Amino acid sequence: MSRGLNRVMIIGNLGRDPEMRYTPSGKPVTTFSVATSRSWVTSDGDRREATEWFNVVAWGNLAEICNQFLRKASRVYVEGHLQTRNWEDNDRHRHYRTELVASEMLILDGKHSGSRRESDDNDAEEEPDLPF
Repeated sequence: MSRGLNRVMIIGNLGRDPEMRYTPSGKPVTTFSVATSRSWVTSDGDRREATEWFNVVAWGNLAEICNQFLRKASRVYVEGHLQTRNWEDNDRHRHYRTELVASEMLILDGKHSGSRRESDDNDAEEEPDLPF
C-alpha cells in the first residue's frame, strides 16, 4: 500500500476569538476559524477575490497557546492536516465537518510573533519553555 500525504498550510486572519474547552480526560482543545483570500484577474481583465474559511482545531499545549495569544483578526500561519468528522443529529440528519488539525502555529502580527510546534510528551528532546 502506498503512502499518502495530508498536509495543509494556510495564512489568514481569525474570524472569531478562539474557544477553549477540555475533554472529559482533561486535555485542552481550542477551536477557531481562519479566513484566507486569493485574487485573480479574469480573461476579461476583471479582478476577482474569493475567501475560504477553515475550521481549525488545536490540542494540548498548542491549544493553550492559541487560546492565550490569538484574537479575532489575528494574522496567523497554521500547519496541520485535514480531518473530516461526521455525526447524526436527533432528527437523524447526517452532518459533516472538515477541520484543519493544527500541528504548528505562527503568529504573524503583534508583539507575540513567534512559532510553536505541538510535540508529543514522549519526545526525547524537549523544546525550551517559550511562551509560544
